[in-house]
This record gives sequence, structure tokens and C-alpha cells, in this order.
Amino acid sequence: MKTFLIRRLLAAIPLIFVVTFITKAMLVASPGNYLDTIRLNPAISREYVAQMERMYHLDSDNVFERYWYWLWPAVQGDFGYSFTKSATVGSLIGERVLNTLLLTGSALVFSWLFAIPLGMLAAVYRNRWLDKLIGFISFFGLSIPSVFFSLLMILFAAKTGLFPAGGIHNQVMWDVMTPWERFVDTLWHLVLPMIVLGTIGMAQYVRQMRSEMIETLSQDFIRTATAKGLSRWRVLTRHALGNAINPLITIFGFSLATLLAGALLVEYVFGWPGLGTLIFDALSSKDEPIVMASVVMLVLMLVAGNLIADVLLAIIDPRIRLE
Repeated sequence: MKTFLIRRLLAAIPLIFVVTFITKAMLVASPGNYLDTIRLNPAISREYVAQMERMYHLDSDNVFERYWYWLWPAVQGDFGYSFTKSATVGSLIGERVLNTLLLTGSALVFSWLFAIPLGMLAAVYRNRWLDKLIGFISFFGLSIPSVFFSLLMILFAAKTGLFPAGGIHNQVMWDVMTPWERFVDTLWHLVLPMIVLGTIGMAQYVRQMRSEMIETLSQDFIRTATAKGLSRWRVLTRHALGNAINPLITIFGFSLATLLAGALLVEYVFGWPGLGTLIFDALSSKDEPIVMASVVMLVLMLVAGNLIADVLLAIIDPRIRLE
């Protein structure tokens, strides 16, 4: 296990280099930079703008030079200073990454809690009305764009008043709330973005779970367990589920990429203060230090997701040995 983890972590290093270099190349190739907005201000002298260009190395179009000036401090843990937020990039990322993890983690739990039983029911009642209903739910989750779904949920919140329409907590009453009230308020704000993001992930898992369960139920060991007189519930949960769930764990790491990409859009629409809103604001203002650090963080989260999937698969299926 230790050897496997070390190898996977070492393999993530060239991945980070490649992704960050491509990101820097795209930023350099795109027209303009952050200082273009400053130049429009007549109160700021040309000498000051030129000094800022030299300080942040924005006066060069050489991708390798710009990348090196970012890479060398980043390797030492210094991701620079935000152009627009007047704060270090590390502090800004630290404030937002926990909010993104909260949203993606809750959406992941939501999708698994519903996808596994729905996939099992669809397989057991194959080609019946329940299977068709679950198939429609899955098709809905796969088809609807996350941005449009988010707007629908915001409209629902605005019309009914049952849920907050955006944000992470009540801005007015937050300072006077008790810790328990803050916890409940945060969960209440989490419900709608979690449903949007979790429904998209759930749709993928339901289809996979249904197909794997149908194949598992046709195996000889299932017929043997049924012939021994075991109840249908015991056969499904103790014998079929463990074998059918393995492919879902395998695709966990890949689905996490889709989940994170969807989370960035959902955060922006709901005004959720995570990496999504931070990245979009940084892209619109050409705040390169924030963009680069956010990309590194997202790659690390994807690598961690794939590692967790491999470890879980080895724990659940004793036939798999990571070494």
C-alpha cells in the first residue's frame, strides 16, 4: 500500500507541471493583462504601470520565462500576491477551498445515497414502471445543464421562500447567531446547490449501478444463494451489492473531475464563496496568481480523489492488491 501511494503521488508531479504550464501558456496567449485596466485610469502614471509590469514580469510574452518566474516561488510555497484582492494567494485559496470541499463532498454523499438504492431497484424491477421512472430521473440529470438547473432552483427559492436563493449564510444575522444556528443556516444554504450538483452525479451512478446489478444478478453464485433459501433482501445486500458496486468505486476518481467542474459553475450561479467564484473573478480580471494556484489545487483534489477510489476498491474487494 505504501509503495502504491508513493508511486501515485510521484506521478502527480509531472501532471501538475504539464497542467500549470498549459494554463500559463493560455494566459500569456490571451490578449491583455491585469494592468490594462489600470492604464485606463488617468490618475495612475505610466511609470508606475511600467514598474508593475517589471515587478510581476508581465512585460514579456515568453511563455517559458513567465512560467519560470511563477514556478520557482511556487515550488517554495509562495504562490504570489493577488492583483485584485490585496491579499496573498495562499490565504485566499485557504478561505475558499473548504467551501468547495463542503459542496462537492455533500453532493457526492447525496448522489451515492440515492444512486445505489435507485440502481438496485431499477435492476430488480427491470422493464417495469419503476425502472422507467428511475430511468427518466437519470436521463433528466444527465441532460439538463448545471447552469440552467441552478437557475431553476434559484427561481424556485425566490418564488416559494423555502430556501435561500444564494450565498453560504445569512449575511445580516450571522454575527449574532450561536454556533448551532450558524451550522443550521449553512446547511440550509447548502441544500439547493447540493441537489443540483448531486443530481448530476447521481444520474451517472444510477445507470452504472443498474447495469452492473443486472449482470451480477445473472451470475451462478446469486442463483446458488437464492436456492439455499436466503431472503431476497439478503441476497441483494450481502451477495450482489458488494460485487456490483466495485465499478462505481472505480469511476469515482473520474466522476470527481466532472463533479468539480460542475461545482465551479454551480458556485458561480449560486454565489457560493468557493474556488468557482474565485476562479471566474480571477479570469475576468486576469489575476494570474489566483488562476495558477487554483489550478494546482484542483489537480491535487483530483489526484486525491483517484487515490481514495483505489484504496476503497482494495479494501472492499480482497482480490485486488495495490502492491
